[in-house]
Amino acid sequence: MTKRLLVVESPGKVKKLSQILGSEWIVRASCGHIRELSDEGEDSLGFSIDGSSVRCNYVPRDQRSKETIQQLKTTAKQVSEVVLATDPDREGETIAWHLKEVLGLREPKRVVYTEITASAVRSAIANPRKLDLNLVGAGLCRDCLDKLVGYKGSPLVWALNNGAKSVGRVQSSTLHLICQREREIQTFVPQDYWSVWVDYQEGFRAFYKGAVNNRSDSPEQELELHDDAAGNSTTATESTRVLTEAEANRLVGEARNHPHKIVQYEGKIVNRQPPPPFITSTLQQAAGSKLKFAPDKTMVVAQKLYEAGLITYMRTDSVMLSPEFCESARQWLEQNDPQNVPTQVARHRSSKTAQQAHEAIRPTDIFRPSAQLRIELSTDEFNLYVMIWKRAIASQCRPAQLRKTVVITQSGQILWQARGQVVEFLGYTRYWPNLSKDSILPALQQGQMLTLENAGHEKKQTQPPPRYSEPKLVQLMERKGIGRPSTYSPTIATLKKRGYIELTKDNLHPTNLGLEVDDFLQKALPDLLEAEFTAKMENALDAIAEGKQAWQQYLTTWNQNYFAPALAKAKTVVVDSSKTTQIFTARQYDKSRTRCPDCNNFLSKIPSTKLKKKYFLKCTSGCENTVLFWNEFNKNWQPPRTKDAKISEKTEDTISAPSATKTSAKSPTKLTKYPCPVCKQPLEEYHYNKDGQNKTMLRCSSSPSRTDKKHKDVAYFHTAKGWWSPKFGEL
Repeated sequence: MTKRLLVVESPGKVKKLSQILGSEWIVRASCGHIRELSDEGEDSLGFSIDGSSVRCNYVPRDQRSKETIQQLKTTAKQVSEVVLATDPDREGETIAWHLKEVLGLREPKRVVYTEITASAVRSAIANPRKLDLNLVGAGLCRDCLDKLVGYKGSPLVWALNNGAKSVGRVQSSTLHLICQREREIQTFVPQDYWSVWVDYQEGFRAFYKGAVNNRSDSPEQELELHDDAAGNSTTATESTRVLTEAEANRLVGEARNHPHKIVQYEGKIVNRQPPPPFITSTLQQAAGSKLKFAPDKTMVVAQKLYEAGLITYMRTDSVMLSPEFCESARQWLEQNDPQNVPTQVARHRSSKTAQQAHEAIRPTDIFRPSAQLRIELSTDEFNLYVMIWKRAIASQCRPAQLRKTVVITQSGQILWQARGQVVEFLGYTRYWPNLSKDSILPALQQGQMLTLENAGHEKKQTQPPPRYSEPKLVQLMERKGIGRPSTYSPTIATLKKRGYIELTKDNLHPTNLGLEVDDFLQKALPDLLEAEFTAKMENALDAIAEGKQAWQQYLTTWNQNYFAPALAKAKTVVVDSSKTTQIFTARQYDKSRTRCPDCNNFLSKIPSTKLKKKYFLKCTSGCENTVLFWNEFNKNWQPPRTKDAKISEKTEDTISAPSATKTSAKSPTKLTKYPCPVCKQPLEEYHYNKDGQNKTMLRCSSSPSRTDKKHKDVAYFHTAKGWWSPKFGEL
């Protein structure tokens, strides 16, 4: 019996597809990309530009790829037909083209499916198409662009001699976003303000809204967005900001001296529409905020679910769902939650660049029981699957209904405002809860007089913009058009691997190396860092994929008109400033809320593993002698005691510049009756701190001798039997 060969990307799909297709088919995997641009030619680019044409030289990626190619060639000779079934995106189309080239296929059949189910796979094989050369062109252009920028741009940062390894088309603009935010935080100057409020005996609190003569009758528009990158934290309600304590006191006085009356009462039912099903970026955002997955981990786990036939393809930017799935979701709701069946399903719009032939990420079978999956899947796989399932079914539900209330009261010439929100009907939030907690106001009416219970104000301080979490960074990359679904997680992973950023307490911090590289690139290749510039390049690749632009013409024009001249100019920056551009060489520390008693600037948190609190406070604004340690007994920050000063000196030697001033003078020592076993001088008590506990040891009191090799091991520690030294025994 003559067989047919189906070539896929991932080995994880082979078993499932073999079961679906039966013995008539041989299923083999390319194991992802099998070829890459060689390191030959000018600047090791692997391609050459001649006028408006580009000639690429592709070679096997590694030894395993060579073996895979040979195995596929052998199998292809034994079958009647080869069908290419790589992933349904630009990258998958490019891999299919590479397979066509290495296997010598003239007009191969290309099949595409977005879920590994029997019906989807058989339908795809029954309806093959030709290779989409526009998609292939976009893939080849991306290869050349990335190598051109990486191979010609990276030597620029090598000249900094600081360990910088690479520059990248998407990588560098993403790093710039993180470094920009860090500089905003560093230069942020906090300002004091006051939030003023009144409490009523009727059972609610209202906040200062403004003066009567500044009142606007137009209703405030509340824009509610489905923010998958947001955590579970809620923002505290505040009044209109008051900038001086005197004004806050005046408002409190006015509130206490005048009667209070409701001048406006509005209550209405509003609908909150369900969120769209997941696309790649929102899946990474939600998995990051809810499951604490890094973007690359999310994609690895999702890949396993896809290969197991449980979800549709996970690299997509379309929110479309197939009519068959929408019908099955409606049936599930009719059987299990009939009150949530909508008369009309909410319509969601994909981005302009989304490939509408794709589907959103959804379960392949909405009726699949979770009890069995809990046994079959790992914990991470099961949690991600459940999240995808809930989001997909939520998108097909009725809107949530909220009863929103706004109350405005007046005392004298001052207005106060209170807001309430109560969920009247859960709707989609039964499966995807993303509403703030209920805020219940009592039954009130227009014109009602109120009894003041208390009035007051709270001093607050403006906060710097927050650092990006990984979900927030993915969201920002998507909004600014930096990269595409397949590049979000690899880009962040590369920045970590290069040592340009690090994840601390769920937030991304640029390292000193990252700041130095970004600072230099702002001078050398500033356009490459701008989100709008990178987004235009992505749009050009999309235009190539749609057949609106020739890829070779775009690449040669981009290189001739922008990159080659920019690179020539950048090389002069390296010569002129390789020794002077490093302005962020000093380590950057988090700021505390405690101010320096001398200059009133915020003290820096200096990490120290020797302290129970893991850090101490130090002024990095010029007052080098200002150091504070946490006093657990008094619960406040205090200057170090004499014996603690030595600890701070030793710690500072490892984290500050060589010229840093010591934190205190030498502490007085106590001589003992015990002689040094080497020079017979009396031993002295030496105090130190270990694991947050103060300890004492004995060492030689002869200062010059402490650096002598003979005195290196003169150290006596206290035991139950007395003083004991590892080398000299008991005293």
